[in-house]
Amino acid sequence: MSVITRPFQRMTLAGKIIVPLLLLGLILTVLLLVGWEMGIVPALINLVVDVVSSNIDIIRFILAATAILLFTVPTAFVIIFMEMKVIAFLAGRIGPNRIGPWGTLSSAIHGFKVLAKEDYTPTGADGVVFTVAPIITYLSAVLTLLVIPFAPGLVGFDMNIGLLYFFAVSGLTVVGLMMGGWSSFNKYSLLGGLRSAAQIVSYELPLVLAPVGVIMLAGTLSLNGIVQHQSGWFWNWYVFQQPLAFLVFFIAATAEGNRTPFDLTEADSEIVAGFATEYSGMRFGFFFFAEYVGVFVLSALTVVLFFGGWNSPIDPRPILDFFHITIAPSLDLASLDIWLLWGLIFGVPLVIGVLTFALWTFNSSWGFLKSLVVAFVLFNVFAMSVTIIWAFLSFEVVVGLFWFLVKCFTFAFIFVWMRGTLPRVRIDQLMGFAWKWLVEISLLNAFVTAGAILLVQELAR
Repeated sequence: MSVITRPFQRMTLAGKIIVPLLLLGLILTVLLLVGWEMGIVPALINLVVDVVSSNIDIIRFILAATAILLFTVPTAFVIIFMEMKVIAFLAGRIGPNRIGPWGTLSSAIHGFKVLAKEDYTPTGADGVVFTVAPIITYLSAVLTLLVIPFAPGLVGFDMNIGLLYFFAVSGLTVVGLMMGGWSSFNKYSLLGGLRSAAQIVSYELPLVLAPVGVIMLAGTLSLNGIVQHQSGWFWNWYVFQQPLAFLVFFIAATAEGNRTPFDLTEADSEIVAGFATEYSGMRFGFFFFAEYVGVFVLSALTVVLFFGGWNSPIDPRPILDFFHITIAPSLDLASLDIWLLWGLIFGVPLVIGVLTFALWTFNSSWGFLKSLVVAFVLFNVFAMSVTIIWAFLSFEVVVGLFWFLVKCFTFAFIFVWMRGTLPRVRIDQLMGFAWKWLVEISLLNAFVTAGAILLVQELAR
């Protein structure tokens, strides 16, 4: 055994991790190949397909819920990192640049820091309500993603009343904030919760009334249907047909998401932190994870209602037809059959080996293990890039997802930009603007849109 253990003990920590993983991958690949040839793997695949087919609705719900929950965490981290870097740029600072390349892991470390802090429950607080409040606030933001169409066919649940569901579930946020302020057994937290409730309830009205014109134009409450009605060129987007509704909706969404200049729910310039004064640890983190997820959710809804959703700004079909360009059909990997498996077993290690030898020869100061690691990383980067390009050219859902995310993070950038630029308004200005201006403007826009639709119908007769 010393012949095997002695070289292993002399390896670096990276070698002790990588070499066993490579051996494990090789063994699993051989077992998969043997199982395929003996018919065991195809039989298991057929069994899984039968089970999934007979329970497709349950499987779809579980996968959609799991995917949405997993999607929210990195999304929050990306927006947190964006906020740190953009505000630093606006203030003439460098921003986070120590943890990870260009500081990209800073927001993740902040998340772990919150997770590691003491989770304290104040004396006299209602422990159950105090614990449940941040969970309700977080889930009310997450569950709204269930009806957001990310791309053609990529939606958790395409409800014909999707917009109504969105506003109903997002309204639960005020319940969580009130629960947090009341259960803390702190008069400042209670006042902060009441102020939060007043703000969210007030701006919920213009937020709901603003899209009424869009609903009348699209003739549906389905978010998927609203996006489909905006297909084609960018001038088909509802922002050009409902500019006033978009302006009202964006202002109300800013207040609904507790973003500057309407971030009175937190009010971190005051001595206390509003409804969250008594919170610490991960329960505190849930409240503000919900805020950053809410930034993405409100950006996504704005894109769906007014900016064409997953539709690209231009319609490429007439351009491709004019130049007689046809996109090749997607590669049928199933047609490769067993050759695909042989290529993974022998082709990938061969390419990595050749690349390792080339790097080792080119840079004699590198050891063989370092050259192997670099070659492995380079191969995977190249393979992922080729796969992404192939998927972008072959699948409509990938193109739609790309445009949707570009638009969403553009609005997330605008929210961050506003935080680094605008001052916070007073509470009386906040409430007066909602009740004296936004509600009336949104109602006026709905009446004008209805009148215009009736006029067009009469002229078309």
